[in-house]
Amino acid sequence: MYLPAHFAETDVQALHALIAAHPLGALVAAGPHGLDANHLPFELDSSAGAQGTLRAHVARNNPLWKELVDGTPVLVIFQAEQGYISPNWYPSKHETHQQVPTWNYRVVHVHGTLRIRDDERFVRGLVARLTRTHEAQEARPWKMGDSETAYIDRMLAAIVGIEVEIHQMVGKYKLSQNKDKRDRMGAVETLQARGKEALSLVMWEAMEKGS
Repeated sequence: MYLPAHFAETDVQALHALIAAHPLGALVAAGPHGLDANHLPFELDSSAGAQGTLRAHVARNNPLWKELVDGTPVLVIFQAEQGYISPNWYPSKHETHQQVPTWNYRVVHVHGTLRIRDDERFVRGLVARLTRTHEAQEARPWKMGDSETAYIDRMLAAIVGIEVEIHQMVGKYKLSQNKDKRDRMGAVETLQARGKEALSLVMWEAMEKGS
C-alpha cells in the first residue's frame, strides 16, 4: 500500500480500535487458483500474540479452508469511514484554483498467517462471543439457547473456524493532513452539512491532535 508519512497511523491501540469498530474484513490469500478474497466478520483478541489474533468462521462449503494450509500468509483489509472530497470545499481553491478532488478514508491492512480450526468447541465459543458482541444493542438479544440444540448443532457443523496471527499492521488514515487548517475545516464543515458525520468527525479529531 502506498503510504506517505503524513497519512501513516502506527499506534497499535488505534489500529485495534478501528478493527473492533469495523470488524468486516476482506481476507485476501493466494490459493491454487490465484488470488481470492472472502469478506468475514472478525473477532480481535488483542491479548493473543505480539500484535493480536483475528478469529472468524467460514462455511464448510467454502473451499478456503481446504485449499489453504496452516501457515499460509494472508492479508486482511479493514475499512472505516470514507468519502469523496471536492476541491470546492477548500477556501483556498476559490483564491488560487490550485486544488484537485481526492478521496479520504481510514484503512488497516493486517498481515499474518492463517490457521484452520475445524474444531466444534472453538467454533461454538467464537459464535457465542460474536453473537454477544453484535446483539448487545438489541432490546432482546438473540442467543444460541433461543433455538433447539439439534438445530444449533447442525448450524455449527456447517462452519469451520479460522485464525490469523497478526505479524504486522499497516494503518493509513488519509484525512487531508497535507492541507492547511483552513482548508481542512472547510471540508469538515461541508461533510457534516451533507450528513457524512463519521468522516467529518475523524477528520476534525485528526486536526485537533495535530496530525
